Amino acid sequence: MKYRTYYDMLHEPDTNDIETVKPMLRRLSLIPIIALGYFTMSHFFSIKYVKTDDFYEKPLWFRLFYMMPIFCVFRWRLYIAWILAECSCMMGAYGAYPASSLPKCGQGPSDLKALHKVKSFPKKTASYNFEAVNNLYIWGCEMAPTTKEALRSWNKSVQYWLANIVYRRVPMKSFRVFLTMAVSAYWHGVDPGYYMSFLTVPPILMAERVMIAAFRDEEPTIKQKLFDHVCWFFRMRGFDYNCMGFLLLSWHDTVRYWSSIYFIGHITIIVFFIVGTIFRPPRKKTND
Repeated sequence: MKYRTYYDMLHEPDTNDIETVKPMLRRLSLIPIIALGYFTMSHFFSIKYVKTDDFYEKPLWFRLFYMMPIFCVFRWRLYIAWILAECSCMMGAYGAYPASSLPKCGQGPSDLKALHKVKSFPKKTASYNFEAVNNLYIWGCEMAPTTKEALRSWNKSVQYWLANIVYRRVPMKSFRVFLTMAVSAYWHGVDPGYYMSFLTVPPILMAERVMIAAFRDEEPTIKQKLFDHVCWFFRMRGFDYNCMGFLLLSWHDTVRYWSSIYFIGHITIIVFFIVGTIFRPPRKKTND
């Protein structure tokens, strides 16, 4: 988050006039459904089981399947934590800005002229929202067809920080994603699993980009919709695959699991990159 949002919370007068309870309750209304799914799934599926010898005696289909509910448990737990964090901000009017100022997560108001204009009127007459602290867009996390779109919906305040403090400051564009993912891994810790997972993201984005260029229509067609559905399926499987390294943490446990499913995530990346490169249409020449 920008320091500005914290400063505004401390120095903004008449914050009691800003409606906080209703927005908080609307956000909290999502938790019972998510919590039900989390507690149900976590009862049957545990990352600890993946570290046992018994797990690796199961058939291949079971080992492949198991990463899907594990990622469900992982992300639903984070959904609950992030929503509760958002609600705590709302109760203190932290991140409350006039809707007309077009606030964005991490940044705060993006239209400062509209912000100053609204400040000349009583707060009771203005419409406020908490987009500045809205850290999670669940629909995007669950249904976005591409990895790039899904990442923008996930932990948005950290994504904002990484984009502005790391990504845009790397002078060589070809290294931006790699270095950003490396910093993100270090942000989480020093366990090898973090780096193995996060540094798999740049190749995923590369393969995804060439496949989109090769097969996705720019105009809305049946082919485009079919491609988006297929892309969503593989995007989710990529998240499942990387989640295992994120949770297993150690080099041994991560390699043990990935090798038990024949490094299918990495193999898929290579196949998609080759196929996308072969079928990618030639770039149109521009006339000077």
